[in-house]
Amino acid sequence: MIKAAIIGAAGLSGLELIRILNSHPGVELSVVTSGKYRGQPVARTFPQLRTVSLEFQDHDCPLADTQVVFLAVPNKASLDAVPGLLAQGRKVIDLSGVFRLHDTEVFRKAYRLEMTAPEALAEAVFGLPEAFGKEIAGARLIANPGCYPTAALLGLLPLGELAGELAAPPVIDAKSGVSGAGGRVEDDSVNFMEVNENFKAYKVFRHQHTPEIQEYLEQLTPFRADTCGPVVFTPHLLPLARGILSTMYVRFTRAVAAQDIRARFENYASGRPFVTLLPAGADAELKMAVGTNSCVISLHPDESGKNLVIVSAIDNLLKGASGQAVQNMNLMFGLDEALGLD
Repeated sequence: MIKAAIIGAAGLSGLELIRILNSHPGVELSVVTSGKYRGQPVARTFPQLRTVSLEFQDHDCPLADTQVVFLAVPNKASLDAVPGLLAQGRKVIDLSGVFRLHDTEVFRKAYRLEMTAPEALAEAVFGLPEAFGKEIAGARLIANPGCYPTAALLGLLPLGELAGELAAPPVIDAKSGVSGAGGRVEDDSVNFMEVNENFKAYKVFRHQHTPEIQEYLEQLTPFRADTCGPVVFTPHLLPLARGILSTMYVRFTRAVAAQDIRARFENYASGRPFVTLLPAGADAELKMAVGTNSCVISLHPDESGKNLVIVSAIDNLLKGASGQAVQNMNLMFGLDEALGLD
């Protein structure tokens, strides 16, 4: 059994991790922490987790013989904690954004933090299993991807070589439920009265996930921002609890046959258990993905063959956070990546 700890277990992602790991056949969840609820039983504090027999401990509690630590804490807290955890010989899956970007100046601008753990950054593996499965299997530190980049990259990466034949950069029009935009942060922009019966774009041209999408799209495909232009990403806030629907607009320099595009996406989805390509004519919807660890994709080419709309749907708390983190853990310990996630 893998012995696991969750630091920051009382947030939205942490609670999902508790739920998944508590019933995971290969895991013994031994430590959960919360500064706010330390000393309180998980089951009493969150009755939906009534089968969990643990109490919340303080963040600096002993981790005993835990082999893997999930960090579901703010960026600065992860940045400070990871080097010590690695020095103790533990594997770490970090749900914050601090080890996702490898250009430290881009990181500083995006997160308003200085990179103080360059050695850890150098060995961090971006935890998108569909792209880095082999690297994840041998890693000590996983930078769990952001929810928006997960939905965007899984929609764009199947283009493969066609990503080098774009007439313009991809336009990513993404809509998220409140939990994907920091729904438990005390911020007027995500309180009930602001969100209910409302819909808006936010952080236009300044969202911290934009460079994440760009870095890995360039790393994994022939797309180059210096020749095609930078990715255009605009997030929107839906009056919903969870889920992300991303509509991506792609224009090619030449006509591309619809069957060629579909064949590429079918090939990409094959062998990737959490990528679901819908039949031609079907539309991806949030209800198809919420509550699952799947990314559901639909394709919409136009008659000219030069324009393509890709729609992807995920649950931001599962495939966009905790479910993906467990998928990464499975790979790190040589388990079936879908174990505990079906």
